[in-house]
Amino acid sequence: MTGGHTRNTVPMRTSPRCGARTRDGSPCRAPAAHGKTRCRMHGGALGSGAPKGNQNARARTGCSPGRRSASKDRSG
Repeated sequence: MTGGHTRNTVPMRTSPRCGARTRDGSPCRAPAAHGKTRCRMHGGALGSGAPKGNQNARARTGCSPGRRSASKDRSG
């Protein structure tokens, strides 16, 4: 099938792997993105990941489900 051409697969086989855990618990076998430790599907792609800082966190409004205001504590 290669038409007498010998493929050089050594760089492909020796490249660092992603290693992120998949849903079944096994490590990802995809090659890591250049200069990264994860593959393009697990955060190695340009622009992937959370924004810098705490941009995607929930804002604290003072009304959390675990707290009750003083007016609700009074029963009667």
